[in-house]
Amino acid sequence: MSRINTPWRAVAAAFALNGFLMGSWASRVPAVMEKHGLGEGALGLQLLVMGVGALISFPVAGRMADRVGAVGVTRVLAGLYLVSIVLIGLAPGTVVLGAALFFYGMTHGAMDVTMNAWATEVEKAMARPVMSSFHAMWSLGAGAGAGLGFLAARQDLPVVAHFALVSLLAAVLLAPFLALSWSSATRPAGGSDPVFALPKGPLVLVGVIALSAGLGEGAVADWSAVFLRDTLGTSEAQATLGYAALALTMVAMRLCADGLVRRMGAVTVARVSGGIAAAGVLCVTGLNSLPAVLAGFALMGMGYAALVPLAFSRAAADPLVPPGQGIASVATLGYGAMLLGPPLIGQIAELASLRLAFVMLGGFALTVAVLAPVLGTGVARDQAA
Repeated sequence: MSRINTPWRAVAAAFALNGFLMGSWASRVPAVMEKHGLGEGALGLQLLVMGVGALISFPVAGRMADRVGAVGVTRVLAGLYLVSIVLIGLAPGTVVLGAALFFYGMTHGAMDVTMNAWATEVEKAMARPVMSSFHAMWSLGAGAGAGLGFLAARQDLPVVAHFALVSLLAAVLLAPFLALSWSSATRPAGGSDPVFALPKGPLVLVGVIALSAGLGEGAVADWSAVFLRDTLGTSEAQATLGYAALALTMVAMRLCADGLVRRMGAVTVARVSGGIAAAGVLCVTGLNSLPAVLAGFALMGMGYAALVPLAFSRAAADPLVPPGQGIASVATLGYGAMLLGPPLIGQIAELASLRLAFVMLGGFALTVAVLAPVLGTGVARDQAA
């Protein structure tokens, strides 16, 4: 392993592992609903519990990454994350399910912060933008998880067996890469460090961009399968294809995004991305055929792909806060929206319709185009590094 592993591959494996488990969870949401007899509103509350777990973890993870080192904390969290998805499958009732989802949200969210902090260290050492390529590996892992979920659903594989299998696969295939020898930068604790990380100054607008992208991606992750099954009347197996379309398109776009940013600039890439995501929302909510709706989810993936990597690179380059704290503050809005947005969508769906709940994503996507200039400063600094 030491001969084939590199810093890029080690961080890429962490991103792929994180995405693989998220895609696996997203693909079996309808099965979990059926197992526990959950309606849309009840599922929304369960997702809210998961989101709260993530939000609590963000500032703690950011401080630990700064003080102890991002790489070591990432390794510990990866192990806990592998356990958390198995606990979801083992949950015998809704109360235990809520506890399992809370733990899953904590480990997923904390690992997101620390692996992105590690990624910025590797990006700086490589002296060129590579953040989008790491996020491409997350999307590749998520797509693979969703694809395996499709096969599991077609074979009527129980959720517990499916989640145990994906945890084992991730542990065997990806976790060994995280053992790479790497020394993360650390900083002593400061008395003025915030208890709860929220963005300040220009990072507020960076956080709103991450929020818009996170809300859309989270909505598709947790509700696309339900949307396809209940609104279009697809089978459970076909319903898994919505998130797979988004995730796989994000892979392709993120593999190109670093080059596009170098040629076109972060502002232009963000503006175009917001428009593409809005067009995808229009297809999903305005058309009624499965191919057209899947194309809409694919366009959403293309539009959202570059936004979170750009936001995190900008946050890590901020001159006023350390990288871990900056990333945690933007993640509070970005991943907070990804995890807390789906419960809100569930409540809107309960009161009106799931289609109407998806419509609001278009407005957030267009907001990105307006706020795009705030990304320019950070990316320019990254490219000069």
